[in-house]
Formats: sequence, C-alpha cells, structure tokens
Amino acid sequence: MTIQKNSLASPLGNLLHYPLVRITKLGKNTEEYIQKLGAWGVFVWAAFRGILLPRFRFSVILKEIYLIGNQSVSIIALTGLFTGMVLGVQGYHTLARFGSEDALGSGVIYTMLSELGPVLTALLLIGRAGSALCAELGVMRHSNQIDQLTCMAIEPMNFLVSPKLAAGLISTPVLTLIFSVFGIVGGYIAGVLVLGISGGAYFNGIASSIDGTLMRMCLVKAVAFGFLAISIAASNGFNVHRRVEEGASGISRATTSAVVTGSITVLFIDYLLTSALI
Repeated sequence: MTIQKNSLASPLGNLLHYPLVRITKLGKNTEEYIQKLGAWGVFVWAAFRGILLPRFRFSVILKEIYLIGNQSVSIIALTGLFTGMVLGVQGYHTLARFGSEDALGSGVIYTMLSELGPVLTALLLIGRAGSALCAELGVMRHSNQIDQLTCMAIEPMNFLVSPKLAAGLISTPVLTLIFSVFGIVGGYIAGVLVLGISGGAYFNGIASSIDGTLMRMCLVKAVAFGFLAISIAASNGFNVHRRVEEGASGISRATTSAVVTGSITVLFIDYLLTSALI
C-alpha cells in the first residue's frame, strides 16, 4: 500500500516541483534586476553631480570627446552612407508602385532624422566606444587603480566617469547629425545618380520635410541614447567587482552585458520616445 502511495505521489511532486522552481528563479532574477536598476540610478546621479559640480579641467572633456566622438566619425559616416543608399533603393521601388518616386527625399530625411540616425548611431557608439569604456574601467577596477584614487582623496566618479558622460552627451548629437547627412548623400547617390529621379525633386522633398518637430525628435533621441550608451557601459565596468565572475572572465562578461543591455534599452526607449514625440 505504501509503495502504491509513493508511486502516485512522486509524479505529482515532480509535476509541482518544476513550476515552483521556475517561479522561484523568476523572482530571484526580478530581485537582482531591481537591485541593478537601483545601483545604476545611484551611479548615474553621482556622475551627473560630477558634471553639475565639476572638479576636473575642461581639457579632460575635450580628450574624452576625441576618444568617444572623433574616433567614431569614420564608422558613423560609412554606416550612414550605406544605410542611405539602401534606404534610397528600397524607398524608390516602394514609391514607384504608387507613382511617387519624387517623394524619395522626404522619406529619406524623415527616416534618417526620426529613427535610423539616432538609433543606429547609438548602437554603433555602444559597440565601439561603450565596449571600450566598459573594458577600460573594468581593468582599472580589477587592478585596484580605482581604489588607489580613493586612497589619494580623488573621487573616482568625478575623475573617471563624469567627463566621459559629459563627452557622450555632447558627441552623440553631433555623430547623429553626421550619420544623417551621409545618409542623405547615400540616398542621393542611389536615387538620383543610379535610379535617375530628379535631383531637384529629391532636395525639395528634403527641404519641405524638415521642421521643428522632426529636429526636436532627433535631438531628444540623440541626447537620451548617448546618455544611456555611456552610463550603462560605464556602470558595468565601474562595478565589475560586484559580479560573481572574477578577473578577465568578469570583465568580458561585463562588457558583453553592457553592449546587450545598452542596445536593448536604446530600442525600448526609442519606442517610448517615438510614441511621446510623434
């Protein structure tokens, strides 16, 4: 009788055990996410406080602008050019179905300034500058350089993070504009020089589509995405010592996490900003 009871209870116990384990794991992951979000908020506030009450030379920001912005110009320009060319070809063949090929310029400028320019610039910035920034701060934390700054009465946030965040806020709108300009050039090459639409119609469409709402959307997104890209990357690198993994493995995982988390966050915030500003 006992054997039959256990044989019946065991499958039922296994059936209930799996969902309980999954629910427990979900709760643990949610708790960890909330803790990380709170730590990121404290980190961002400390970085902003360093910008509002600067204790570093302006030349430090210029150096960071060069590292984050100037060294990203080539990849931003090339990506913008090829993106504009693809957009020109796709837009032309789509508009040709309705006999509206002359509206290509309007479509290119609107798509570039409202979506592709800010989003792709941010994703490229995360992949190039964000990953390098996270790895740099992670190595400094692992080699105790950040602790040594604290021992010398130098605030690490003001010295290391605040200039980088300020440089990101300045550089991202400029990089977004560069991306969009090269995208317009790419659309011109594909639409006018290759497919043969009127150059005058292309630029008239661009001129008629630029307005304050479009520029405001582009600027707001660029600043927001630049802030997210740099702050998430810096937070992952600066707090790498709090991860379970240690050494090179911890730094590599922190860098991967910075790129993935930053990219997903940018796309999510893009949806929210588009819904609010459109």
